[in-house]
Amino acid sequence: VQLQASGGGLVQAGGSLRLSCAASGRTFSSYALGWFRQAPGKEREFVAAINWSGGSTYYASSVKGRFTISRDNAKNTVYLQMNSLKPEDTAVYYCAARLMMIVTTTKEYPYWGQGTLVTVSS
Repeated sequence: VQLQASGGGLVQAGGSLRLSCAASGRTFSSYALGWFRQAPGKEREFVAAINWSGGSTYYASSVKGRFTISRDNAKNTVYLQMNSLKPEDTAVYYCAARLMMIVTTTKEYPYWGQGTLVTVSS
């Protein structure tokens, strides 16, 4: 599966953005999908994940209650709605895919998109 992330940009603290990740391939609904982020000088970290049906989601504690992950299998797209953004949310955001269950570790995802930059100003 090939992934293409989009929707990043510059936003003020307290604002919102919605990221999208479009996937190629006819088996999109077989994949669990995740969003990760990497801030300058830091390791890539887990943000959110969703299972193949959309019925199960998981969030990092730092974004829980502010971010929402969702998917539309008919459009082969996963979304990350980000509300109440903070300067510490500034990072390059990546979408990733794997078969089977949700996991939160970077190394367990074999397929990655190219990343989209989110900058939150204070």
